Amino acid sequence: MAIAQLTPAPLLLTDWRIEPVGDRCLQIRLGEQASVAVSRIVHAVTECLLQQRWPGMRDVVPAFTTVAVHFRPEMFPRDNGPAFAQLAARIRALLVDGVPAVAHADRVVEVPACYGGEYGPDLDDVARACDIDTAEVIRLHCATPLVLYTFFFSPGNPFAGPLHPRLNVPRRTTPRTLVPAGSVAIANGISSIYQDASPGGWNLIARTPWNLFHVDRNPPTRLQLGDRLRFVPILPAEFDAMLEPRP
Repeated sequence: MAIAQLTPAPLLLTDWRIEPVGDRCLQIRLGEQASVAVSRIVHAVTECLLQQRWPGMRDVVPAFTTVAVHFRPEMFPRDNGPAFAQLAARIRALLVDGVPAVAHADRVVEVPACYGGEYGPDLDDVARACDIDTAEVIRLHCATPLVLYTFFFSPGNPFAGPLHPRLNVPRRTTPRTLVPAGSVAIANGISSIYQDASPGGWNLIARTPWNLFHVDRNPPTRLQLGDRLRFVPILPAEFDAMLEPRP
């Protein structure tokens, strides 16, 4: 998964550690809280590792504050010690002097979203919890582009931030057994879009008519790491007209 072209400028890593995750994966922890700055480091480390193509390294997976490296233990010489230790040593040697920063395209993507009602059933609850009206919730959610930190939960499911501080709400105390595909949700300073219908515990404030994942395209994700997402309010009639099919 290529993120973007690398630039020559080094990005120094000041606070990081390598942790084991089972016998076939290790994790590089690069921060303790999701932020634009930490996400920039995560993306740079991910791209740097992807370019190494070391034997035995199966996949490199970025998250909010970590990078997981999946590997095949049988591909590492037994006489040189545990596979984890061998791979960790390689990674330390690579990262100790910093890594090239990733040159994102700085793309702003306007994501249509229909707020409230059946499209965002938690909008009123979010407004009450934040002590503002629903119009202000929508305004704050749309006011500033959110940086796409990572994908997980389902294919093409984006997580972006930071949300405006006045929209700081936790997850719902009771998760839903079924959240409609396309639901735009917020929790803990982050906004997400449920690509597929699934259970979920985030606060649903809107829904987008877009399908964000097409398995037959390259890349299959409509959005890319580092994109800045600007949500744009639309009316229910516009939602119906723009609704895209899903497989």
